[in-house]
Amino acid sequence: QVQLVESGGGSVQAGGSLRLSCAASGYTYSGGCMGWFRQAPGKERERVASIYTGISTTYYAASVKGRFSISRDKINNTLYLQMNSLKPEDTAMYYCAADRFSCISSSDVHYWGQGTQVTVSS
Repeated sequence: QVQLVESGGGSVQAGGSLRLSCAASGYTYSGGCMGWFRQAPGKERERVASIYTGISTTYYAASVKGRFSISRDKINNTLYLQMNSLKPEDTAMYYCAADRFSCISSSDVHYWGQGTQVTVSS
């Protein structure tokens, strides 16, 4: 059984940093996709960053490129999202995601974490 558990969210002022972690248990696929999505109130869930674990190809949404960095610790099976220069518009619930094949859109994803709240104040 796959379980994704996020941590590291919180409240921070604009310009600050946070690091999200996602501990993945039971996810043993050597390939596939892992990533971070976010959802703000009244908005659709959007992909923020993702990594194809077999080939280490990364994707970043245009709104976070240059500020966020996704990485994966293969030994501990943990996914990270380093978020720098945070803006109020980054405020959202952030979800860890994993799928054997694709995580381009939320409808592709089979496994989700419970979410961790990130709030950025101006």
